Amino acid sequence: MSDTRYDIIGIGNAIVDIIGRCDDDFLAKHDAPKGHMRLVGAETIASLYADMGPAIEISGGSAANTLVGVSSFGGAGAFIGKVAGDEFGKIFAHDIRAAGVDFNSKAVNGKDPTSRSLILVTPDGERTMNTFLGISTDIDDGEVDPAAIKAAKIVYLEGYLFDRPDAKAAFRQAVDIAKSAGRKVALSLSDGFCVDRHRVEFVGLIRDGIDILFANEDEIKSLYETSEFEEAANRTLADTDLAALTRSAKGSIVISKGERIEIPVDPVDEVVDTTGAGDLYAAGFLFGLASGQDLGTAGRLGSIAAAEIISHMGARPEVNLGELARAKGILT
Repeated sequence: MSDTRYDIIGIGNAIVDIIGRCDDDFLAKHDAPKGHMRLVGAETIASLYADMGPAIEISGGSAANTLVGVSSFGGAGAFIGKVAGDEFGKIFAHDIRAAGVDFNSKAVNGKDPTSRSLILVTPDGERTMNTFLGISTDIDDGEVDPAAIKAAKIVYLEGYLFDRPDAKAAFRQAVDIAKSAGRKVALSLSDGFCVDRHRVEFVGLIRDGIDILFANEDEIKSLYETSEFEEAANRTLADTDLAALTRSAKGSIVISKGERIEIPVDPVDEVVDTTGAGDLYAAGFLFGLASGQDLGTAGRLGSIAAAEIISHMGARPEVNLGELARAKGILT
């Protein structure tokens, strides 16, 4: 693929993450389901923001986190997402570009504000996401740059973005462009509630155009409406060629036609914040594939990236992931 400029291009919600600590009582007070992502309105986001303690504000969103991880490994990445021309839009654009990711989407004025997610981290490291979608889900096929899609080895789609018809159309357009150019397409299921909302359409999209599927244990069981992980994993292979399924402390499994690889977790001294663990696992795995690594190595890269991210607050690496992988002997 000598004509490619990017290893990975991602399409997703452009969200500013506002990350702070809280206890379980705070979550109960605000009716926030622990460990999940919920969509909230402007009044709820304002109430939470006013009531929470000190916070970190940084560009976020699932696919954006993944692309920053790819960059930290040394890969070339780009991101397509929609922001407003407000303070949070400027924060998002500056941060993601500073992390080495191409971001050329134009800010839009006079419509909804830039999206925000208040991420509340409890003492056990579990994160609860309260997301005000704002303008990010207004993305449509006008934002999909065919030249950029064709210039990437892998196109990565964020399931969280799948809530509006225009965004679904943008996904399908990106899949068509990628396939016509001989590129691979990856999809993250993102969240169990997201799967519940779009189960039938997700299955159709996976069967019709997804080459690489990312899901955690709860998401893949929800997708196939089963309580048994092994049943869900087996059914996955009927719908896509390759899947990376994460299982928290149990590690992950990588399954493809005729192959199943068990990937152990990379140990950490303390789980501080699980925000972005799946996003960074995807970063390592996708970087591995794009750089020609075998599936086992790609899975190990995902595992070390996820371990690094859960060892501190926030969904951005605090060390260079490429150097970390070389220090562990995974990359040379």
